[in-house]
Amino acid sequence: MTHPPQVAPNAAFSPDEFRQRAQIIEAEVGQVIVGQRDLIRQTLVTLLAGGNALLEGVPGLAKTTLVRTLAEVIDCKFSRIQFTPDLMPADIVGTTLISEDEHGHKAFRFEPGPIFANLVLADEINRATPKTQSALLEAMQEHTVTVAKTIHVLPPPFFVLATQNPLEMEGTYPLPEAQLDRFLMKINVTFPTSAELVEIANRTTGARLPQPRKVANGELIKRMQSLARTVPIASHVLAYAARLITATHPQTKDAPSIARQYIRYGASPRGMQALILMGKILALLDGRLNVAFADLRAAALPALRHRCILNFEAQAEGVSSDEIVKGILESVKDE
Repeated sequence: MTHPPQVAPNAAFSPDEFRQRAQIIEAEVGQVIVGQRDLIRQTLVTLLAGGNALLEGVPGLAKTTLVRTLAEVIDCKFSRIQFTPDLMPADIVGTTLISEDEHGHKAFRFEPGPIFANLVLADEINRATPKTQSALLEAMQEHTVTVAKTIHVLPPPFFVLATQNPLEMEGTYPLPEAQLDRFLMKINVTFPTSAELVEIANRTTGARLPQPRKVANGELIKRMQSLARTVPIASHVLAYAARLITATHPQTKDAPSIARQYIRYGASPRGMQALILMGKILALLDGRLNVAFADLRAAALPALRHRCILNFEAQAEGVSSDEIVKGILESVKDE
């Protein structure tokens, strides 16, 4: 097992190194995860953007394995939280206890919860009550946890990957719009093909299980995150991103007919931030030093599908948010 590369405190990080390191990370994760190239790419983009991701897919599609493998590859602390209806906020963030030393002196001591990790898997997040779900809000947005009026800073890099099952909705609590908006992207996990199922069986039922190498560390990921934010974006490309966001709001004069008909409320400014950050990283991964229209179009579905709140007509007619976002992309010109 190789050791992660040592990064000097003031070492420069070039765009070529960014791309090479990202490719190596993807390749190592791909040693364990069969297929799902879009899933691996979008999860890595979310991590490098310093955001959080919501994965939706039926059970058994290696969502937990993906996060655990990614944590091993980048040599970061992994934590898994199984959300259930009886889970309490203190079970996530931690609690303050009264401890006693050998001399009998008592004092308050903070016992950190599982949220104090680099990569946190919030499994079946919609099974917990809204009160427990809200315990993640501060951590996801501010990367801090407040317990008993004391603010505790979470270790960087910090990344929450939450999963939810789209099939079994009985006894679940749908995520409120305010919490959905905290996720940089929502990733739909697709079912593998027949060939991929055969490869999954070969890799997981043999005598030797695939073992990914450690090819990065937390310091390197932080430098990659910093570099991604320095990628320039031209004013006309930025204006295109703004038009995409505006087009999701049915009350605006430039909203396309599909938005007026099916959207109740459109994407927030966080949607704009998600488009830009994802566009910058996609540009670097493609070997470019500027954001193109194609980068924003590639980022639109995972960045906006959960930020377009559909009305009753869309639900009654079975129109998905993906169809609406695609319709908006066709309507908004990049000129």
